[in-house]
Order: sequence, then structure tokens, then C-alpha cells
Amino acid sequence: MGGVRQAERVETVIVGGGQAGLAVGYHLSRRDRPFVILEANPRVGDSWRGRWDSLRLFTPARYDGLPGLPYPASAWSFPGKDDMADYIEAYVTRFDLPVRTGVSVSRLVREGDVFVATAGDRRYEAHNVVVAVGGFQRPQVPDFADELDSAILHLHSSHYRRPSQLRPGQVLVVGAANSGADIALELSQSHRTWLSGRHPGSEPVRPGSLSDRLVTAPFWFVASHVLTVRTPMGRKLRSTLLSHGHPLARVKPRDLDAAGVERVPRTIGVRNGSPVLEDGRRVDVSNVIWCTGFRPDFGWIDLPVIGDAGQPVHERGVVSAEPGLYFVGLPFQYALTSSLVGGVGRDAEHIAKHIVSNGARRDSGIAVGDLSTRPRERR
Repeated sequence: MGGVRQAERVETVIVGGGQAGLAVGYHLSRRDRPFVILEANPRVGDSWRGRWDSLRLFTPARYDGLPGLPYPASAWSFPGKDDMADYIEAYVTRFDLPVRTGVSVSRLVREGDVFVATAGDRRYEAHNVVVAVGGFQRPQVPDFADELDSAILHLHSSHYRRPSQLRPGQVLVVGAANSGADIALELSQSHRTWLSGRHPGSEPVRPGSLSDRLVTAPFWFVASHVLTVRTPMGRKLRSTLLSHGHPLARVKPRDLDAAGVERVPRTIGVRNGSPVLEDGRRVDVSNVIWCTGFRPDFGWIDLPVIGDAGQPVHERGVVSAEPGLYFVGLPFQYALTSSLVGGVGRDAEHIAKHIVSNGARRDSGIAVGDLSTRPRERR
């Protein structure tokens, strides 16, 4: 017979098995608290594996480690996406974190004094829920994308892997921030490439350069301790970044110029099946890559905690309107580094401490059932 299985009960459910959720799990395990991590992907690290092949982090390895386990590479190397996926998977093994893969939570509600997370025919009840799925989950493309001629291959950057996916002919990359610039530069080696959108500015140094090595340590300190929601400078920067994106890090405008990438205005619509630019030009291309970002997708949270902009209302990840509900891994959650691999640990520890200090007791009154109570570190 069908239906929902008998509920599994645990003190804390963490939704999301990426770096944010694992960091919270690490800190809860250090405090001997029972929890389970629910990861929608079939394998830990798949959120990294699914990105384009040539992607590399902008931060050096010395700033890419999660709590308790430095990233195992030369301090000034820049991990690739598969390297990071393997590291995250190794992190779970090292600290024996109770991750359930292939479990996609479709609804979160409160019933009495517990939260109920539903995933297919599974039901999890908990006093605390930590939402660690990030702030932007759903690929965003313009409404007019479907008006493109069927002969034009178009896909979002989240589905782009390598140049061989594309059809022969010209490419229009829509969105000129870091993803768009990176992909446009790669595609320029095999296709004539147009890059559409506003130039977001550039960081003053190139990742890995001598200048970068000299400024990274002081910049990381400022980004972690000065550029926070508690300072006027931090709040101003937060508003700017959340609305306009980050400046270019690795790829600079001169790199695009040297590669023959043609910069064009924003893409605003479709005419006769082809993309149309803000200046009225119709671009004859065979491929379009939408590097137009992502939007939040918290519709599965059936609680009054999501604001008008689609983002959760919280104070440093703590939702006062729903005691026991927390968020971690949001862009600029507390500081500029909050959503970075090397910066998420501090927010995770803050959430773990809050869970412990607000009524989490060893005998919580919730039977743990068959869920792990305290992961063990494996050496």
C-alpha cells in the first residue's frame, strides 16, 4: 500500500548536503547533538560536479577548507569543480556525517511543537530545521527565451558543460558577470562569440598573481570581519552585490578583447526568431547561453518566513518568527564571505550554538529512532 511511511524523529534536520549543510553538521557533531542531513542529489558533491568542466574557484585552496579539514592542496592553487566535489565527499567520510542522499524535501510545515519535512513517502519530524540549500536555486531565463527559432540551441549556464555541446556557428552569451565572461572566453576558441550585458567592473588583481597573494590575506580579513551586516559599509555593499552581482575576478575585459569576444548591449527580446539587443540590432547566432543567474526557490517552505523578494526573513540565519528554523549559506548572510566554502563555517557554528543554547538537550523528548546521534571522525 502507498502513503507516507512512519515518521523518523530527530532533534535537528539539515536540508541540503552541500558545504553549508555539512559545516552545520560538523559543529553539531562536535557538540554531541543528534541530526540528519538530507541531500537531494544522488551523491554528495553533485552540485559541484554538475557545473561546466573548466570551472575553477576564484579563491585559493588555503581559503577553501571547511571546519576541521583544510583543503588538501597547495595553498595558492585553485581547485576545479570536480576537486571540490571530491573534497566535500571526503569531508562526509572523515567526520562520519549522517547524510541521506537522494532525499528531496518537497514541503516543510510546523505541526504543534515540531517541524515536519516531507520527501516523497518519507516524513521527518524535528525540533530544529536548518535550511542549507543556498539563496538561489532555480535557473533564471527571460520570458522571451522560448520565442527563439528552434534551429537555435539555447541553454542556461547550469546546463552548459563544454564547447562541444554547441552547434556550429556564432554564440551569444547573455549575461556579462563572472559566469558569462568565463564561458564566453572559453567558447571564443571554437566559435565567434558575442557577450551581451552590462560590464560589472573588475577586481583590481588577477587570482593567483603576486599582487593577489599580497592582498588576499588582508582582504579576507576585511571581507569576513568588516564587510558584515553590522557595519554601514557592509550593508551598503550587500545591497549592491545582491542587486548587481560581483565584479569580474579571473577574466578581465582585455582578455575578452584579445580573444575576439565582441561586447554588445543587453539582450531584450526576440524578433523573427533571433535575439534582439537593446540598441535594436538583431543578432544572427546558432547558440545562446543564458548566464542570467538564478532566483530563490523557497516555495516548499509552508511557513510565513519568506519576504517580498523571495528571500527568508532572518537575523544572521536565525528566524525569530519560527523558533527552531534556521538558514545558512545565503549570499552575504552575515559577511561577504558567508556563501564561500571557506567562510560558511563561521555562520554554521553560530547556528549550531544557537540550537544548543535554545533548548537542545540530550534528552529532548524526541526519540532518535534509526538516525545517527553523533558522527565519529574517521582518520
